Amino acid sequence: MRAVIQRVSRASVTVDGNITGNINTGLLVLLGIEDADNTEDIIWLSNKIVNLRIFNDEEGVMNRSVKEVDGDVLLVSQFTLHAATKKGNRPSYIRASKPDIAVPLYEQMISQLEQDLGKKVPTGIFGADMKVDLLNDGPVTIIIDTKAKE
Repeated sequence: MRAVIQRVSRASVTVDGNITGNINTGLLVLLGIEDADNTEDIIWLSNKIVNLRIFNDEEGVMNRSVKEVDGDVLLVSQFTLHAATKKGNRPSYIRASKPDIAVPLYEQMISQLEQDLGKKVPTGIFGADMKVDLLNDGPVTIIIDTKAKE
């Protein structure tokens, strides 16, 4: 799994003119899924997302997690995170899982995040043409790949 995590003041996702998910203070998480992903990746990544200390404490130091600041998480599926750009100028998405594999993992990730965060996690719609609007706070943007744990 590959995630782009952005600390936001607000974020929303719209499909066909309708807002399907929105948050104020929290994290916008763009999530790419590949066939090699499994439950272990979901548990590890969800724990990492909700406990990342990237929110400011009272001294202005990034020392608090989204959970500690009672923030929200907006989860949006994004297969393009697994784009291969080595050859030519047209990205290949061969590593991105097809819906029959990705949808159950995406739904499991939603459930795991809700469990770890202790609240509902708004989302986009898997496979839809989505419009994502956000106000990145900082900016703070972090990329995590469960296959390259650093």
